[in-house]
Amino acid sequence: MPNMTNTLTIGRLAKAADVNVETIRFYQRRGLIPEPERPPGGVRRYGVNDVERLTFIKTAQQLGFSLNEIGDLLCLEDGAHCQEASIIAEHKLQSVREKIDRLGRIEKVLSEMVARCQVHQGDITCPMIASLYEGFRESGPYTG
Repeated sequence: MPNMTNTLTIGRLAKAADVNVETIRFYQRRGLIPEPERPPGGVRRYGVNDVERLTFIKTAQQLGFSLNEIGDLLCLEDGAHCQEASIIAEHKLQSVREKIDRLGRIEKVLSEMVARCQVHQGDITCPMIASLYEGFRESGPYTG
């Protein structure tokens, strides 16, 4: 007897999960979403579990997880691997904190450049453009 919960075509699944059909196919090729069997002469059908999995993938992407990391998390979803999932999340958190730190340094340098431009007068070279030609000094955003 066919599973009555699997009633969505790929188009309806895409609409329910607010993604493109090609996104679903891409995720299937990556092994993130299972591709259901096609019944003889029929159309593949998807269900609520597939919508939930797509929601999981989209939410994880919004948090900055790569598709490889998402695949790793999906392999751990049975509830018995909380420690491993936590380690993946801790690495992501550390990466986010490092990005925030770099962005803070970039913001500081850009703020200083803008301030120099606002006090700039005369026919000399623009201080901001000159700074970019000179490169970032020790206080630049990419130094440790």
